[in-house]
Amino acid sequence: MRLKKYNKSIGMLSLIASTVMLSGCNMVLMNPKGAIGVEQRTLIITAIALMLIVVVPVIFMAFAFAWKYRASNKDAKYSPNWSHSNKIEAVVWTIPIIIIAILGTITWKTTHELDPFKPIVTDKKPMTIEVVSLDWKWLFIYPEQGIATVNELAFPKDVPVEFKITSNSVMNSFFIPQLGGQIYAMAGMQTKLHLIGNEAGKYDGISSSFSGRGFSGMKFTAIVTPTEGDFDQWVAKVKASSTNLNATSDFNKLAEPSENNPVEYFSSVKPNLFKETIGKFMGDMNMHKGATTHEGMDMSQGMDMGEHAAHAGAEE
Repeated sequence: MRLKKYNKSIGMLSLIASTVMLSGCNMVLMNPKGAIGVEQRTLIITAIALMLIVVVPVIFMAFAFAWKYRASNKDAKYSPNWSHSNKIEAVVWTIPIIIIAILGTITWKTTHELDPFKPIVTDKKPMTIEVVSLDWKWLFIYPEQGIATVNELAFPKDVPVEFKITSNSVMNSFFIPQLGGQIYAMAGMQTKLHLIGNEAGKYDGISSSFSGRGFSGMKFTAIVTPTEGDFDQWVAKVKASSTNLNATSDFNKLAEPSENNPVEYFSSVKPNLFKETIGKFMGDMNMHKGATTHEGMDMSQGMDMGEHAAHAGAEE
């Protein structure tokens, strides 16, 4: 009896608590700022809408049947020997089959259209950013500009970016939610991700794969500059830094585990540092630099997951 007395109050408090907690959520996936993100949002909404065709009627019928066949409704037809209906069977099988067929077709089509290894076709020249996952921070190398940064990257609006991604430690996952899907970073391997920012701004990037005690602080900022001139100014700011990554010893020092690492700028970077990072995990295969395997893979470049069927599971 005492519990019944407080049921209403408990229910109201639960509702208020849920509202307060959910108010802190930010549905960034539903607010994309790049062409890839927009396509992925469309896919999510389409899939949910198709599934709701089944879910909503089922939820409605659960309440409708409970109301109709309640104990106090003496007018409800009682059929204790009922066991089969061809019409119901046709409905409960045909509709899901149609929905699955539509979802399968859409998934097949978008899997190829949104392949992370597929370059984005625009009238602007793409830029390359090499990404190395460290414990517990992100290193971004700009081979064309000869600079490097930690936990901050920048690129101009409407310019397609080719991210070449690897890890210097355990497997990790590179993810800028408002620009596009995540992709794994693996030691000794190179994965790729093509993204574009169609609206200037600062966007949060994260590691979406648990990688140890510093995982929660492994965040970075992706800056989409309004113009290429603004990007050049950002590059000039990085080049004004007094620190550099010109030696392997500098990289090894940076790679030491650290938590909640601040943004760092390096005015210059050792050429081919990204390839060296991949190569040191290749083991005995480094003895065969320049040689090719039976599949024609140049081992001096590391294992490019885009060259093999293994890349099919590299994106989620």
